[in-house]
Amino acid sequence: MTEADRALVDRFADMLAAESGAARNTLLAYRSDLAAASETVGEIGTAGTGELGRLGEAWAELSPATVARRSAALRRFYSFLVDEGFRSDDPSSALPRPRIVRPLPRVLDQTDVERLFEAAEDRAASGEPLRLRNLALLELLYGSGLRATELVSLPARALARPEPFLILAGKGGKERLVPISDRARAAVAKWREFLPGGAAWLFPGGTRHISRVRLFQLVRAMAADAGIAPERVSPHVLRHAFATHLLGNGADLRVLQALLGHADIATTQIYTHVDSARLVELVNRVHPLAGGALAKARSPA
Repeated sequence: MTEADRALVDRFADMLAAESGAARNTLLAYRSDLAAASETVGEIGTAGTGELGRLGEAWAELSPATVARRSAALRRFYSFLVDEGFRSDDPSSALPRPRIVRPLPRVLDQTDVERLFEAAEDRAASGEPLRLRNLALLELLYGSGLRATELVSLPARALARPEPFLILAGKGGKERLVPISDRARAAVAKWREFLPGGAAWLFPGGTRHISRVRLFQLVRAMAADAGIAPERVSPHVLRHAFATHLLGNGADLRVLQALLGHADIATTQIYTHVDSARLVELVNRVHPLAGGALAKARSPA
């Protein structure tokens, strides 16, 4: 990358940090994608549609998701250059636009979740500290839809106050309210009785908190205890179950977006595909041709 391009990318990164609150890892990802493009087109700051048109062939062996991410980074970069007056034209129309098919998330049905909790509660009834900890982890994963990183990094003081919610900084440092059920609060309170004095984390492990890998292992072990195939269950699967079951019981999509901390509602809309049974039932119940006024008007006398 040339010195001129580095200067433009630095200005672009400053804008992302100041106006969008982009996190360090996000900024590094943008820089990496722009550097990758410069390997093919040369100076990205002055590249035209002809140079950018070569990227489709150059990136042919990459996954569609990677190509889409790199193209998105370039589009935002050129939009910034135009907005700031560094160039008068936007060549991003020549960038490749791969079709991304978002896979449907794996989800446990409510019967599986009930089995998971029954087994965890039976084990926690012994009063053994680590089993109480595991139940608290499970309650927060499914009851609040926390991301794995958010859960394991909860500070020791979390849930110490009676508010029915937490304020968390999720991806990109964006804050959101996370509901905490009475069940989860009670489970955490029982585990807190065994929390070492002076602990910095609610779920300590070694010198820090338990790792995401350890959480993954614990969740799969709890699934096995409940007679559920461990490969079907993970912290992220429980987050998906939280979302899908809320939607299935009438939650509004915008509310669900806020609870999950999704920046784009398109990400949340994946759950409308998962909960197809409820959507079919909804159409059959409220559509005018399914028992409404039109259906009655057309029924034989």
